[in-house]
Amino acid sequence: MPLLSIEDLVVRRSRSTTPVLNGVSFSVDRGEKVAILGPSGAGKTTLFRTIGGFVPISQGRITVEGTSVGELRGRSLRRLRRHVALVFQSHDLVDRLRVYENVMAGALGRWSSWHALRFLFWPRAEEIEEARRALERVGIARKLREKTSEISGGEHQRVAIARALVQQPMLLLADEPIASLDPDLSHQILALVCRLAEENGFALLCSLHQQPFAYEYFDRVIRIDDGVIQSDEAPLRGGMHSVQAGD
Repeated sequence: MPLLSIEDLVVRRSRSTTPVLNGVSFSVDRGEKVAILGPSGAGKTTLFRTIGGFVPISQGRITVEGTSVGELRGRSLRRLRRHVALVFQSHDLVDRLRVYENVMAGALGRWSSWHALRFLFWPRAEEIEEARRALERVGIARKLREKTSEISGGEHQRVAIARALVQQPMLLLADEPIASLDPDLSHQILALVCRLAEENGFALLCSLHQQPFAYEYFDRVIRIDDGVIQSDEAPLRGGMHSVQAGD
């Protein structure tokens, strides 16, 4: 069974509108690294938010480890989100907090409200250490206690990835993680998330609009435009080949 399975997915903003996603189908195995390649407005962000259960499904089905995302509500949906981490282009960090506080936001899915409140005022040594280890994995452990507002854009992205690692994800959704970065930083961030996926064994789904990066770093490249999958290919030295059922 694949970790993620999407079957004939249709998503509309309202019943009368043209679908944002129209008949999307693909699956992702554990440990697989897949790029979703397409221009702005192609439906990439909507796809990721739908996988995470933030956007309702109009038709079709999404399953994560055999569990149907569209049927989950309340506690069951929150339980799924503990292990499906999202890293957005905007990073979604709180600038007024310290770096370690933003990192440990990844633990909120397994903490009670009281635990989260206590952490903000009286963090325990083992919690600080967990944040430090996650930051060490992304190369910026030295920034542990700095204010998030005082670190660079590339460091913001690394903090967001560290926060995702604290979730102990089985699936990481990285939505345009290099859109605002220069080419050197883009290479660093993509190499980092791909290495972490390999070391931790989680599946990585990453949306991009830069074709060379998609072909260089990922096991598969799925092209999407106007909410429709145009191709599903595996980069190979000297060319590409289409991914067929049973490959």
